[in-house]
Amino acid sequence: MPARATKRTEAAGAAAAGVRRGGRPRAATASAKIYSDLRIELVSLQRRPGEAISEAEIALSYGVSRTPVREAILKLSDEGLLEIFPQSGIFVSRIPMAALPEAIIVRKALEETTARLAAERASSSQIMALHSILERQREANAAEDRDAFHQADEMFHATIAGVAGYPGIWTLIQQVKVHVDRYRRLTLPQQGRIAQAIGEHEAILAAIEAHDPAAAKTAMEFHLERLLSDISATQSINPEFFDERR
Repeated sequence: MPARATKRTEAAGAAAAGVRRGGRPRAATASAKIYSDLRIELVSLQRRPGEAISEAEIALSYGVSRTPVREAILKLSDEGLLEIFPQSGIFVSRIPMAALPEAIIVRKALEETTARLAAERASSSQIMALHSILERQREANAAEDRDAFHQADEMFHATIAGVAGYPGIWTLIQQVKVHVDRYRRLTLPQQGRIAQAIGEHEAILAAIEAHDPAAAKTAMEFHLERLLSDISATQSINPEFFDERR
């Protein structure tokens, strides 16, 4: 059994019994926890596209019945991260090629707007916060820690939306970019890709710091346009992770 399937906390282990304070069923809490953990594993590619998922193993590792596991799996299936085949089993979905360009275009349009507004509105303290996040990215790159880089990358983009005055835009982006995140994880190991991303972030931040909305919009556009241009090359490296069905 993989390390991720080891025993979780005692609270999760007892999740199938009783209720929490306020009357909330522990099973519901367990389902939410399992959903959250599995979603992280799926988006980060800890569970690879095409990999089989065992309800029984997950239930055992959390010390719960299959009911909360099944609830979490159904929710992840609705998001397109899992595929359920009644006669064959449950599998991690492959990354849908047809969905990537549209999701990237939607994200690009929204983030061009947040970058432009951030350049108009950024305070000195907010610019310092963005510099701090960018430094975390440099440190993660030096340490060859792709997970830490990804987390700092997400924070950089989310913070720009906050500086723009529309943090809800980032929430919307997160809803449409789930498969883009999986695809991006495959680009990070490519030689020099993280350093390129950092350079692109530096250009975005320089434009925001200069309070140049047009330059900030252009820098963000260039940064996210690369995701579109890299799709074919990334697929050719890991073709087994992609689904070309329309």
